[in-house]
Amino acid sequence: MKKLVLALAALALSHVALAAKPLLSPAELQPLLSNPAVRVIDARDPKSYAQQHIPGAVNAPYGSWRGPATNPGTVPELPQLTALVQALGLTPQTHAVVVTSGADSTDFGASARVYWTLKVLGLQELSILNGGMEAWSAAKLPTDNQPVKVAASTYQPRLDTRLIATREQVVSQIGDKKVSLIDARPAAFFRGETKHPAASVPGTVKGAVNLENSRWFAQGSAAMVSPADAQKVAADANLAPNDTVVSFCNTGHWAATNWFAMSEILGQKNVKLYPGSMVDWTQAPQALPMDNVPGRLQTN
Repeated sequence: MKKLVLALAALALSHVALAAKPLLSPAELQPLLSNPAVRVIDARDPKSYAQQHIPGAVNAPYGSWRGPATNPGTVPELPQLTALVQALGLTPQTHAVVVTSGADSTDFGASARVYWTLKVLGLQELSILNGGMEAWSAAKLPTDNQPVKVAASTYQPRLDTRLIATREQVVSQIGDKKVSLIDARPAAFFRGETKHPAASVPGTVKGAVNLENSRWFAQGSAAMVSPADAQKVAADANLAPNDTVVSFCNTGHWAATNWFAMSEILGQKNVKLYPGSMVDWTQAPQALPMDNVPGRLQTN
């Protein structure tokens, strides 16, 4: 029995060792590039990719992971996403590393949204290059300007709905003390002083609290803070670790950063992303409960 316990413990440790780190520094990513199981996904625009990219990286522009301009946060249909991940040669055995420009903390949201989408599609070995191409270039690591094509896979993903909050689910959770509704937008959006062009009205979901996505970054940095500092951000925001958390913003972009920080860095369970966010919320056929709507009477 003792030998069996030790064997199981060793197996568990080996699984942990093989699990991809959610965040990789350039120095951590560089030696992985020779591994054929590692696939770098460059989510920048084709022009930026063509100028320079990480050797071996394939291009999948951010727009291909998003919905239409009228409601850009919505998740594309499964056949569209299936074709995309197959063209990138992805399988559950692939370690996919998402890279964007690293221009600022908002740019990180693109990496986080692609990462979240891949996880929704059933992929588990996932990472983000912390600081993006800016950090890679600052580290003086090699780049390439030749397009990369890979053999397509036959992977047939299924949506993991546990990571997705729908409009109907959020409506039903308003007032539930076990659910935290987290608005990732800058305070001016939360307070109803401005809105996304595709949103019908300014304001926020009723009962939501504001945790700006930029809180997970040192001022002026596009690289996410250490896990220890992320713990401090969560503590300052009074996030209850046992709550169900629903992260939202305007279109599920900034909210993806909050989801990534809470779910992947802090390891909190039951963290969901409402992909359509406030654009989807305000486009509902009937007005849904909101706070901070200018001119609308607020009720307790």
